[in-house]
Amino acid sequence: MLRLFFYFKGKKMNIEKIRQLNDSFRKSFNSGRVVITPCVQSLTDDDRNELIKQVQEFDNFTEDNDPYGEHDFGAINFKNDTYFWKIDYYDTDYNYFSPAPSDPNVTNRVLTIMRGDEY
Repeated sequence: MLRLFFYFKGKKMNIEKIRQLNDSFRKSFNSGRVVITPCVQSLTDDDRNELIKQVQEFDNFTEDNDPYGEHDFGAINFKNDTYFWKIDYYDTDYNYFSPAPSDPNVTNRVLTIMRGDEY
């Protein structure tokens, strides 16, 4: 099995663990926060729920949209618009970036869903 690692602020990160944590969070919205932008909020309830469902079910990861293999970003075409979702890693107080995104004990995830023109 190939294990991918990268270094973040001098610390070795396990890409497989980050990917697993990101996929779990995105699919369940447990153990983190979800933020939607005004354009997403302005959708009808049914459309917003469908967009959220598509974010949770997203699995179209390629080298182009996921070059580091973290599964932390995606683009969805929905109702003639492009929507992005992005996962960021924060410390346990949500004040700073996480010191170790592969460690759930020191990392809170935030998933933001936005229409493309809000990026």
